[in-house]
Amino acid sequence: MNLEEIKELDKKYYMNTFGDRVPLAFEKGNGITLTSTDGREYLDFFAGIAVNSLGYGHTRLVSELCDQVSKLTHCSNVYYIENQARLAQMLVENSCADRVFFANSGAEANEGAFKLVKKYFYNKKRPQKHEIITLKNSFHGRTLAAVAATAQEKYQKPYAPLIEKFIHVTAGDEKELEAAFGENTAAVMLEVIQGESGVIPMPREFVKKARELCDKYDAFLIIDEVQTGVGRCGRLFAHELYDVKPDIFTVAKGLGGGVPIGAVCANERAASAFTPGDHGTTFGGNPLATRAGLVVLDELINGGILKHVCDVGGYFKSELEKLAEKHGCIAEVRGEGLMLGVEFTEDIAKAVGDKMRERGVLVGVVGARVLRIVPPLVVLRRDIDVFVRTLKSVITEI
Repeated sequence: MNLEEIKELDKKYYMNTFGDRVPLAFEKGNGITLTSTDGREYLDFFAGIAVNSLGYGHTRLVSELCDQVSKLTHCSNVYYIENQARLAQMLVENSCADRVFFANSGAEANEGAFKLVKKYFYNKKRPQKHEIITLKNSFHGRTLAAVAATAQEKYQKPYAPLIEKFIHVTAGDEKELEAAFGENTAAVMLEVIQGESGVIPMPREFVKKARELCDKYDAFLIIDEVQTGVGRCGRLFAHELYDVKPDIFTVAKGLGGGVPIGAVCANERAASAFTPGDHGTTFGGNPLATRAGLVVLDELINGGILKHVCDVGGYFKSELEKLAEKHGCIAEVRGEGLMLGVEFTEDIAKAVGDKMRERGVLVGVVGARVLRIVPPLVVLRRDIDVFVRTLKSVITEI
């Protein structure tokens, strides 16, 4: 089908949650290159919003997924699943977690984390300890509890009243964070680098303060690694950059390399709250999704991709900073690894993104002033050079 035919079907039959989308439809990909329905090629620096960690058509991932589909795609969690058990083992052996629960998305993983915390204090006969602190301008998902945790009014207002009780504090403000704590505080959830608000890294001392306050008030520290995790920031999990160990962290997006999967990873204290019947899933941890996760993690840990991310991520940020020095319209370059943000001094981000797309380069746009750059982790220096040249050309023109 051509683009216009696809758009016609979409407008007639699909719920209008996305409005008028970017006028593109893709039919195949290779490496970090996507090919649209009209045959045009684009370098993808958005990766399905940080999902396609190994890019497109990755030989090993394709081969192993085809093999898995030919054997077994799904079976019930009533039975034991080898890939599920092996992926849980791999996550535990390479993180601070002791146990894992698999879901289908980041929002589901975050919901699981909330339930785990509430169940823990219910078990301790302290149900009044139910308040969860999150940060303003955060983003934790689209389900009702996840929307309640997401401290952005535009996502919350249509669904009020929301599930209680989430307390929102200013990101980076240690005094406000401490003031929010009390005897009923059950947990703090934060992203160490906020993605949806414009790639905003948290100050190191702020994250350490959150850990200290959780210890002081017998609360859990939950780190949302849905976007920052699985090698995106140059470490397997971004909280490693802060030398802080969460009690619970959640992952999704890049873990399946494009196959839907999410995970709640917790230390033994937190994980012990769930007993048989407390939580569950039909599709979570199925043989196909966990096979994908096994490939992605193995490529990251043993295939050299983590080292590659550190190398090309440092190069990318350096080249963008050089560009910023020459062009006053760039206010700041920030982020870690291959999760980078470029903030402009004026409201030109959408225009820049549109013109880069016209030149065959795809990039994310956050608000009016920020480009969000989250390419596949297999991006090469030559691809980065194309991105930087294209950005230079576009901002010079604008």
